Amino acid sequence: MSPDARTSLPSTRSLARKGATTNGGMMNSATQVHPTAVGTVPGTSALARVSSRSMFGKTLHDNRRVFTVWALATGLLAMAYASFYPQLSAEPAASVPEAMRGFGLDDTASAAGYLQGAVFGLLVPLLATFYGAATGARMISSDEESGYLDLLLAHPIGRARLVLHRFAALAVGAVVIAAAVLVAVLAVRGSAHLDSISVANFAAQAVNLALLAVFFGALATAVGAATGKSRATVFGVTAGLGVLGYVLNGFAPQLGAEWSRHLTPFHHYLGGEPLRYGFEPTGPLVLAAATAVLLGAGILRFARRDLGR
Repeated sequence: MSPDARTSLPSTRSLARKGATTNGGMMNSATQVHPTAVGTVPGTSALARVSSRSMFGKTLHDNRRVFTVWALATGLLAMAYASFYPQLSAEPAASVPEAMRGFGLDDTASAAGYLQGAVFGLLVPLLATFYGAATGARMISSDEESGYLDLLLAHPIGRARLVLHRFAALAVGAVVIAAAVLVAVLAVRGSAHLDSISVANFAAQAVNLALLAVFFGALATAVGAATGKSRATVFGVTAGLGVLGYVLNGFAPQLGAEWSRHLTPFHHYLGGEPLRYGFEPTGPLVLAAATAVLLGAGILRFARRDLGR
């Protein structure tokens, strides 16, 4: 072959370089045209993050403002009522209506008697009941009602784990509320002449308060998980049972049915009179055992039923 012919033909090395350049350009173009090939399905990134981290932590984070509001409201209410003791302690017990004595208002002269009736026997336990009912209704029923629960369980989050993690967050909220009440009454302990009650006895009462809120939280969570009813229905049923138990515990002695008080959680919450005698294990153990039974029954049913039914 002549020298001119050799120079007019492209060399093998130059062809290889052009081919590599052409192929690389095609690959780069393909990558640029189809960027979603290495991405995620839109709308699932949040759920993926949920499945990769603790459901307990996420529930706490999502409800932090709710827990704070409940704690502040209950604590301030307890502080306000406790502050009235110096004025109301002068009222004789005979001036208390007979119908109200079953609620612990039969001894307003002593600090323990006044607090047991006016603070820890009236509005504070009702607020704890409503906290448990409202928060428990949100744990499962709210997400099932909105359809979010189906998307959540499509990820590797077991049903039992979901319930337990969310209920644990509810229990933390109950402890925060009880701690807020404890701090509130201790803050006015000196000025309200409540020094006759030890800090340990106040703490024992706060433990019982937390367990009462946890009990009704377990009831609401179990009803929602087991039945699939709406959030409003679950709250209504739980709160209604709570008010019924509260009234029964208060009026049972006047109806000649003292025995029926033992069927209510309020008797085990307040019956041991922790403000007078300190921590008494029977009541807290009954509340804890009942909570475990309710939660276990709800999880068993939730694991077997079809969602949305």
